[in-house]
Amino acid sequence: MRGRRWRGLPQLAACFLILSILAGCAAGPTPAPTSASAPAAIEPATSTPAATAAPAATPTIAPTVAPTESPADAQYGWWNDRIFYEIFVRSFQDSDADGVGDLKGLISRLDYLNDGNPDTTDDLGVTGIWLMPVAESPSYHGYDVVDYMTIDQEYGTREDFDRLLEEAHKRGIKVIVDLVMNHTSSQHPWFLEAQDPNSPKHDWYVWSENPTGPGWHKADNGLQYYGFFSPDMPDLNYANPEVTEAMREIIRFWLEDVKVDGFRLDAIKHLFEEGRKVEHAPATFEWLQDFYKFYKGVNPEAFTVGESWGETSIVAKYVPDKVDTAFEFTMAEAMIQSALQEDREFVERAQPRVDEVYPPGQFASFLANHDQNRTRSRMLEEGQAYTAASLQLLYPGVPFVYYGEEIGMQGQKPDENIRRPMQWTADGGFTDGEPWNSYFDDVAERNVEGQAADPASLLNHYRGLIRLRNTYPALRTGDWRLVTVPEEAKSVYSFVRSQGDERFLVLINLDDKPVSDYELSLEPLPGAAASARPVTAELVFGPEDAAGEIPIIPTDGFEGYKPIAELPPYSTFVIRFAQ
Repeated sequence: MRGRRWRGLPQLAACFLILSILAGCAAGPTPAPTSASAPAAIEPATSTPAATAAPAATPTIAPTVAPTESPADAQYGWWNDRIFYEIFVRSFQDSDADGVGDLKGLISRLDYLNDGNPDTTDDLGVTGIWLMPVAESPSYHGYDVVDYMTIDQEYGTREDFDRLLEEAHKRGIKVIVDLVMNHTSSQHPWFLEAQDPNSPKHDWYVWSENPTGPGWHKADNGLQYYGFFSPDMPDLNYANPEVTEAMREIIRFWLEDVKVDGFRLDAIKHLFEEGRKVEHAPATFEWLQDFYKFYKGVNPEAFTVGESWGETSIVAKYVPDKVDTAFEFTMAEAMIQSALQEDREFVERAQPRVDEVYPPGQFASFLANHDQNRTRSRMLEEGQAYTAASLQLLYPGVPFVYYGEEIGMQGQKPDENIRRPMQWTADGGFTDGEPWNSYFDDVAERNVEGQAADPASLLNHYRGLIRLRNTYPALRTGDWRLVTVPEEAKSVYSFVRSQGDERFLVLINLDDKPVSDYELSLEPLPGAAASARPVTAELVFGPEDAAGEIPIIPTDGFEGYKPIAELPPYSTFVIRFAQ
């Protein structure tokens, strides 16, 4: 979506999503046929000693430069082995003291994201970055482009961007860029020329002498043009093949000349209007199918993630033959609400639904983005930000983390205030000059430098989760199965991730109080047999002092299982079972 304008639209959409979840719109999957075999009994409490040494969150696992490869499988793309980090270049790091972040500044901070050194553990570990718009634009946010093939001069030059790609790729980081296809800037040369009714480009935009409905704006020529988001953002007319070909040239430029790894596609549900239908129109789906074939023809490995704000069943229609993945807004709100309400009900409805309707793993998970109030500002307690991160990063799909979420940066609309400068140090650390926007009030207490050395910090919780996901393919592309927990333990959420001979049991206590009265059950898959020999049980994430000895279970079903005697407040445990 956009910048400061239409700020009510995301809020209305979020409200709709919450109501949908509460109403049970995201129903669970069809139950599997009942197995003839009873759930396997739990073996005596003998196990491999728990391996985690960190106080609250950080697992003791080997550092990784890039994720270990998942087993070859045609249903997954390289993006399923990635964790992306969304960056607003203007707010990440300023290199020349003009108060505006730039590409050189971003390059200087790449080691924070992933330093490419397998012997270090102090980088975040992300393996992909999404850059919000970097093309030439008259606005601070960049979503109204005036030149799709020129780097915004405030951010640097094409040479700077080439170096960014080179340095990111050295570290195993893929780079995708925001592509705004629905509209241009009203200052774009195309639109300036299109205002002449006799111009060949007049029909590149949508015009009317007597329009009805919202979204119409008066031009200097006396006619009215359609701009769904703002008069500064006139919509392109994709019914005109010349517009499609012009956009294809832009895509060729970024994929062939610049060689980015893909695109985040802005506002794709609005590409066509059909009567009063201004989103998800049939013509939009048809155009995107051709678009998909085109960009895969340019580069079969190019990746796209689409923004199509809506309910799960609608967003899933864009995948996989129109875009590779799409942002999962319903699940994002469900994760926020389960963390905030300290109740698994929301994710217990939403996540099985997501697992059911998308091709395996072909959706993008997130907690917040540049159009939404920041996650930490929505939480009542610090611990809720920890459990929200666990709900996202231990679930399938392609995770996207908004810059600053990993340290709990705060911010509420207007949009400029959810895109504030990154808080690197107690005095900011973003620039040596006057920042384009002020830091949040808590910069002295909440910053990267302050959290880096604290094993129990939110930053280190994110580092641990990301490194865990990078290390084990099963936590990225493995199967997902919901574990049953009695209703009275409503703050306990559990599921199993599995691939090959490995099983990972994830156990999250969403509550601010310890929980000891709970049991876990998992129906065995039809035809599954209990393991003929013991498996190892290893705690790979979570507070070791709370774990004790972990009872071994067979690799499939179980009943009445209680691996941890008491779950501390806001705690996350990941237990690995293997042959």
